[in-house]
Amino acid sequence: MHWLALGDSYTIGETVAPSQRWAEQLSSQLPNALQLQTLAKTGWSSAELLSAFHAGRAAGQFRGYYDAVSVLIGVNNQYRGLSTARFALDFAALLGHALILTGGHAQRIVVLTIPDWGQTPFAQQDSRSSAQISAEIDAYNRCKQRITLSLGAHFVEITELTRAPETRALLAEDQLHPSAAMYALWAAAVRDQVRFLD
Repeated sequence: MHWLALGDSYTIGETVAPSQRWAEQLSSQLPNALQLQTLAKTGWSSAELLSAFHAGRAAGQFRGYYDAVSVLIGVNNQYRGLSTARFALDFAALLGHALILTGGHAQRIVVLTIPDWGQTPFAQQDSRSSAQISAEIDAYNRCKQRITLSLGAHFVEITELTRAPETRALLAEDQLHPSAAMYALWAAAVRDQVRFLD
C-alpha cells in the first residue's frame, strides 16, 4: 500500500523519532506493508503545504496513484490568526489534489482534525486564553469537516484526545507537540474509522 501523508509538525512528529510518528505507528499495525511518503514541515500553513505540493509535483516527486492520502493541516493558520475563509480555499484545493492522486476515490482520503495546543503548558505563554484558542481551533475543524464530508472522504476526530484530562498531558519534551504515546492514540483512531486499511 502506498500512502502519502501531507501536513505540518503533527505529521512529521516534531521532537519524536520517525518510527514514533502517528502514520509510522499505524503502518506497523497493518497486515499489509505500507510504503509511506511524507510531505510535511514544522510551521507550514495550508498555503505553504499547497505551494510545496505544487513544487513537488512539478519536480516529479509523487507517484501517479496512491492507495491513501492523509491530510493534517491548519494549526499554523490558526496560530498566526489567518482567516478560515482563506484556509477553506487552500484546504479544498489540497483535497482536490488528493482526490486525483487516489484515482478519484474519496474514500481513500483521510483527514484528521487539528489538535488543541491551547491545552498545553506552551499555550500559557500566548496572549490568547486557552478558551479562545480552543474556539478558534473548533472553527477551523468545522470548516475541515464540511469540506471533507462534502467530498465523501474520511474525517477522523483526534482533537478531543488533546483535551481529555486523561490524555492531554501526553506531550513531548517541548510541552507543545504530542509524545509517541499520543501519536499511538491517533494511529488507533485512524485505524478504527478507516476500514480499507485492514
